[in-house]
Amino acid sequence: MAANVNWCLLAIQILLFTLHALAGRDFYKILGVQRSANTNQIKKAYRNLAKEMHPDKNRDDPEAEKMFQDLGAAYEVLSDADKRKIYDRNGEEGLKQGDMGGDPFSSFFGDFGGFGFGGGGGGQQTQDIPRGGDVIMPLTVTLEELYNGNFIEVVRYKPVAKPAPGTRKCNCRQEMQTTQLGPGRFQMMQKEVCDDCPNVRMVPEEKLLEIEIESGMRDGQEYPFVAEGEPHIDGEPGDLRFRIKQMKHRRFERRGDDLYTNVTITLVDALNGFTMDILHLDGRKVQIVRDKITWPGARIRKPHEGMPNYENNKVKGTLVITFDVEFPKGILTEENKEAIKKILNQDSKQKIYNGLQGF
Repeated sequence: MAANVNWCLLAIQILLFTLHALAGRDFYKILGVQRSANTNQIKKAYRNLAKEMHPDKNRDDPEAEKMFQDLGAAYEVLSDADKRKIYDRNGEEGLKQGDMGGDPFSSFFGDFGGFGFGGGGGGQQTQDIPRGGDVIMPLTVTLEELYNGNFIEVVRYKPVAKPAPGTRKCNCRQEMQTTQLGPGRFQMMQKEVCDDCPNVRMVPEEKLLEIEIESGMRDGQEYPFVAEGEPHIDGEPGDLRFRIKQMKHRRFERRGDDLYTNVTITLVDALNGFTMDILHLDGRKVQIVRDKITWPGARIRKPHEGMPNYENNKVKGTLVITFDVEFPKGILTEENKEAIKKILNQDSKQKIYNGLQGF
């Protein structure tokens, strides 16, 4: 009787372990999103967590590498509509079963640059899979978008291979062929050998690509789309990379994570002081208060009012404000000149120096 109880407990433990293994990882929990989250929310959650959980930033955590891999796996599935449907129905095990169709070697190793596995048995030489060219496209964005972040949709017309009548030569390669010329005499020479493959034709298809402009991205930074570049009729397509090109801004100049701007004030403001607001890139107003004399070229630095850092959005650069003074036009009367001298308590004085060398 006791033996039967022990066997039952063991069977229950095995069943629970099997169910846990089949259930797989909870990708929604890993990304910290609801099951109803849209693609934008999934992408944003992944970007933020990837920055925080990167192993380079968590060298003391032995679990950092595994957590980062789980995060990547969760994003790969939930950001793909077809994979997400399979996962929602059957969990991670359903995805694994889905990968079993077709040639398991080509479906697995194809993502790692090709290892030459395929029909025809072992002993084949390793061959590089041919690849289409990469496409680099400029993407013009505003400074406001680089500060606040945004999602941009781009329509891509991509050539896609479609079945066509007939066959074509494919997978052409050079092989050594040995010919016997006579007793003990052989000749070896290279010969091009090709396979016969179904014929295809390239048909342009419209595809909507969504690009996430993340806060703090920099001019020249690239946003990749894997396998969205030029196709290769006998191999894999290249990548499509959008290169960020920042538009010039009327008020701000970006240098690294710092922002620079110029403000022109009147001579009255320069002498008496002033209060003003600068409209920032996110719509906020940054207040500037001067209660002392401001000379032409004077600078004010406002920490944490610059651009957000791309690697850590909680860190921001500095806003540097340079003042220009607008002097009044016209001619002063002698009485006004004397009054100014009296108010400023200054005599006429000139100094000649080498300003370019800092003397």
